Amino acid sequence: MAAAGGGGRSCFVLGGSGETGRALLRELLAQRAFGRVTLIGRRRLSLGEAEAAVEQVVVDFERLGEHAAAFQGHDVGFCCLGTTRAKAGADGFVRVDRDYVAQAAELARAGGCKHFVLQSSRGANAQSHFLYLRVKGEVENLVQAVGFDRCTILRPAVLLCKRQESRPMEWIAQQFLGAVARVFPTAYSVPVETVARAMVACVLQPGEGKVKVLENRAIHELGKAVPQQGT
Repeated sequence: MAAAGGGGRSCFVLGGSGETGRALLRELLAQRAFGRVTLIGRRRLSLGEAEAAVEQVVVDFERLGEHAAAFQGHDVGFCCLGTTRAKAGADGFVRVDRDYVAQAAELARAGGCKHFVLQSSRGANAQSHFLYLRVKGEVENLVQAVGFDRCTILRPAVLLCKRQESRPMEWIAQQFLGAVARVFPTAYSVPVETVARAMVACVLQPGEGKVKVLENRAIHELGKAVPQQGT
């Protein structure tokens, strides 16, 4: 079922079960920027009151080429897909954060997507000696090479959120960085809600070049520019 408002524009979201993805979905529905919002994932999500406003397509990421139809007819693609090395192992992390994302981007472009918005990470660098940053840099390069009319890459610092899954060390880091953020609000961290607002804002604003990379400070600035729900 299509979301109200947004005219005939359509978007899809990859990684809707993660913290940024959930915040993005809330922002998309609040802004009513798209007439059709589709979640593409490995399982259906329980969305409560938003259930009727969002389409959900279940895919097998190991056989993503067989699900090309899920990526057809969308104007914009949002990607928050990702896992961790601790959760998936080194090979699994590379497969999810790089290979799945790159293949999804190719399918989206073939399906008519004009603007791809990718959540990456601060420090992403394909030449990095650190696996996480190297993979993020590699996927940035792969997505850019697909040839979208517009490609926006967001590189947030540490994400501040209340995770549904338990990550004790990340929780400790968030408590510390949350305190630091009160003094240096854009330096080392960013709330997932701010990232989500920035992702939507970059689509609603006129394009500035084929590829645009938003570092953490720019994410804060753009995320503040969008009115929050209820304001």
